[in-house]
Amino acid sequence: MGPHRREGVAFTVVVTVAVGLGAVAVLLLLALSGAPSITLLATVLAALPVGPALAAYLWLDRYEPEPRSLLLLGLLWGACVATAAALVVQGLGGFLVGFTSTVSLAVVAPVTEEAFKGLFLLLLLWWRRAEVDGILDGIVYAGMVGIGFAFFENILYLAAAYDGADGMAPGGIAGITSTFVVRCLFSPFAHPLFTTFIGIGVGIAVTSRSTGVRVAAPLVGYLCAVVSHGIWNASTVFGFGSFVVVYLVLMAPAFAGMITLAIWARNREREMLTAALQDAAARGLLPATDIGWLVDLGARRLAREHARAYGGEAAGRAVRDYQQAAVELGYLHHRLLRGTAPTDWQARGQEFLARIQASRPRFAFPGQVVPQR
Repeated sequence: MGPHRREGVAFTVVVTVAVGLGAVAVLLLLALSGAPSITLLATVLAALPVGPALAAYLWLDRYEPEPRSLLLLGLLWGACVATAAALVVQGLGGFLVGFTSTVSLAVVAPVTEEAFKGLFLLLLLWWRRAEVDGILDGIVYAGMVGIGFAFFENILYLAAAYDGADGMAPGGIAGITSTFVVRCLFSPFAHPLFTTFIGIGVGIAVTSRSTGVRVAAPLVGYLCAVVSHGIWNASTVFGFGSFVVVYLVLMAPAFAGMITLAIWARNREREMLTAALQDAAARGLLPATDIGWLVDLGARRLAREHARAYGGEAAGRAVRDYQQAAVELGYLHHRLLRGTAPTDWQARGQEFLARIQASRPRFAFPGQVVPQR
């Protein structure tokens, strides 16, 4: 077993065990949080914004789709590990130190929650660095963790709102409705947005040749996540008016800016991938005439449909495998040209080339002509 496979196994084992322990804790908390019917209602309501949020992040992840298993682990980490660990630390801190509710909400919660959410990204950086090719990958993984965290936290808030607990008057349907509107309709992006700062830092660290930047970028991302989270939480302390001001003046523009950055990074990936594959083709690693069928998302889909129409499902799978392997090779080649390739780049490159050579003879692109967009 090669070093990168051992690291992958270590990552999977550690994260899976942590998720299992966290799941036990959060399920126990849900069982003790109130009537089962109210918990079920809160769970259903909390799940409503999850689908659209996931769809948005998966749309960003189309050029080089991340392993679905890692994305699922990110979701589960946010929902189980980060929430359980943050609640335990906040509870112990409140018991031992005696934080006021305002300090706990505006300081302790952001510091602990972003730390435990960001830990998943640091584990990726440590054990699965080769899976993170840049800022966009960091944004996607951070989004998964943030969505998972927000889902479970919303369950707790919605159940508490119905019960009128923790001063969340008026309780009942009115309480759960107002909480649903604020948390699930107006601000479902909050937790993914906060953690995205850490994801950007991790993405910068992966692509940098400077040791100082590789260390500082995730730390700066974490500080930005904590500050933005703290401002958001503090705004709720001073009434609905301050919440609206922070929402309109800071959070909505920050979210718009993050969307702009993510779309820019997605478009930039096409340019980067084209350049890397052109260099790889010049070195004889794949045909230059195939590049258009790899960097254009519409052309990728057309090639798969054409292969299935003329060669059946086996040809369609061959095209898909070829596209995935060639795109992975393009990203690896880009990092090699930049001097930021993982230590096992040769083994990974040989693996991608083997997949390319195995699948390429089993299909033909439509006319072998790059389609016009």
